[in-house]
Amino acid sequence: MKKALIAAFAAAVALTGFVSASWAEGERYVLVSHAPDSDSWWNTIKNGIALAGEHVNVEVEYRNPPTGDIADMARIIEQAAASAPDGIITTLADFDVLKGPISDAVDQGIDVIIMNTGTPEQAREVGALMYVGQPEYDAGLAAGRRAKDEGVTKFLCVNHAIQQPTVGERCRGYADGLGIDLGDAMMDSGTDPAEIKNKVLAYLSANPDVDGILTLGPVSADPTIAALKENGMAGDIHFGTFDLGAEIVQAIKDGIINWGIDQQPFLQAYLPVVVLANYDRYGVLPGNNINSGPGFVTADGLEKVEQFAGEYR
Repeated sequence: MKKALIAAFAAAVALTGFVSASWAEGERYVLVSHAPDSDSWWNTIKNGIALAGEHVNVEVEYRNPPTGDIADMARIIEQAAASAPDGIITTLADFDVLKGPISDAVDQGIDVIIMNTGTPEQAREVGALMYVGQPEYDAGLAAGRRAKDEGVTKFLCVNHAIQQPTVGERCRGYADGLGIDLGDAMMDSGTDPAEIKNKVLAYLSANPDVDGILTLGPVSADPTIAALKENGMAGDIHFGTFDLGAEIVQAIKDGIINWGIDQQPFLQAYLPVVVLANYDRYGVLPGNNINSGPGFVTADGLEKVEQFAGEYR
């Protein structure tokens, strides 16, 4: 199936005219993320950039701060720029900390594409070519509106990446979609699974009128699943999550999670490599930013998602 998927992507790329048979050689692109080594969700990003490198015949590298420290990420961007790549693809997890290193890379003549985290407006401000990703506030707003239609009146948003301001936009959008003040409903959960589970259990015990939960990815979703199984609320409380993973997919199948929001991380890594290669070779560039999500995944559409979860979805 992997060969079939690769063939399908290659055919799609050829049909769009993104890649010519007259490939050049020697381009090198570096993707820098804010993700810690412990976050397996980023495996899909790694697969996306690797496959794109194969398809357009370029060298690709993935770099990240092992602990997710944003200051460390800033240094990695500086190091990547110093190595004189043809392009840098990077997340913009904290605008204030990262705008300097990214702008400096642009000033050095390095083409930059912002992906996954940040906004199109921030991408323009640092001089990037474009933004490829999911508008976080808009995705949260769509989630909140859907949750409101499904009966949620009071919620908990479990935020495992409180140090990344743009991720919190998911919680803010969700609250606005519900028409509820965010207040103290956004929890700084940390990233330790046992700690997240205990915090969720304590919050639900102290706030028995909470009828909806939003998690922001597998790091917070998986321990929350465990918490709801422990306190007997699994399947009885509305539960939406961002992103996908093996445990999230199983929880959707089991009726514990109502839906997951897929931002299609594979495309967030794959498309910037293709865009940069063709910009370097032919001077062509899409005229707009690319929204990779949101898309709601429910139990009705799980077959292909389950097949490729953690690899390409």
